[in-house]
Amino acid sequence: MIKHRGLRHLALRVRDVERAKDFYVEMFGLRVAWQPDPDNAYLSSGCDSLALHRGDPGAPDHQALDHLGFVVESIAEVEAAWRLVQARGTTIAKPLARHRDGAVSFYIRDPDGNLIQVLYEPGISPLAIVADPPSRN
Repeated sequence: MIKHRGLRHLALRVRDVERAKDFYVEMFGLRVAWQPDPDNAYLSSGCDSLALHRGDPGAPDHQALDHLGFVVESIAEVEAAWRLVQARGTTIAKPLARHRDGAVSFYIRDPDGNLIQVLYEPGISPLAIVADPPSRN
């Protein structure tokens, strides 16, 4: 089993990255964490990550989800997960890679072909997100 900190990363295909970025910043208060080029923007709420990638999201009734990401606590956890998926013969879509922003990730496919990223993201991986604290009586 891949040890993770939650499903805190989603990536969407959008026609206009700037327009989508402005929408999520203005509507939900996300901040731009990194924008390496005009075709990609990475936004954050402080504990979640939303990636916007230029592409054709398809007809309005089609899914525009590019991939979902499970965030792990450390680079060592990404590397352990990488060894696990290789040992199990899981379908690998993109191999382990180190990114310019300090992130480390790889991509696999689930049995239905959905793209899943296992990701160490320096801005959110160290955060411990916990359930609501117990109520005080």
